[in-house]
Amino acid sequence: QVQLVESGGGLVQPGGALRLSCAASGSIFSINVMRWYRQAPGKQRELVAIITSDGGTNYADSVKGRFTISRDNAKNTMYLQMNTLKPEDTAVYYCNAEIYGLGNDYAANYWGEGTLVAVSS
Repeated sequence: QVQLVESGGGLVQPGGALRLSCAASGSIFSINVMRWYRQAPGKQRELVAIITSDGGTNYADSVKGRFTISRDNAKNTMYLQMNTLKPEDTAVYYCNAEIYGLGNDYAANYWGEGTLVAVSS
C-alpha cells in the first residue's frame, strides 16, 4: 500500500509564509510526477504546481513568483514553499503523485487527504 500524507498547513496572516510537505510511504519503487492541488470553499479543485521526477516545474499563473515546489527523491517527499500569502490562497491543499509500486510496471495515481491553509488577519 502507498500513502501520501500532507503537513504544514495552518492559519497565517496576509503576507506571511507557510511550507507544506507531502510524504509518500509504503511499497514504492519510484515516483514520477508530483503535483499540488487546492480547493477553496465552493470552488473546484485546481492545479497549483507540478514537478517532474527530474525537477522540472510549472505553476498556476495565480501563484507564480510566490510559491516554489520542490522534492527530495531520497525521502520521497515533496514541498510547497508559499510566500506572500493572500486571502485568496485559502484552501485545502492536496498532494497528488504518480507512483510505481514495487513489482508494478505501471504508475498508479495517489492523493493525500489534504491540509488546510487559511490566510486571514
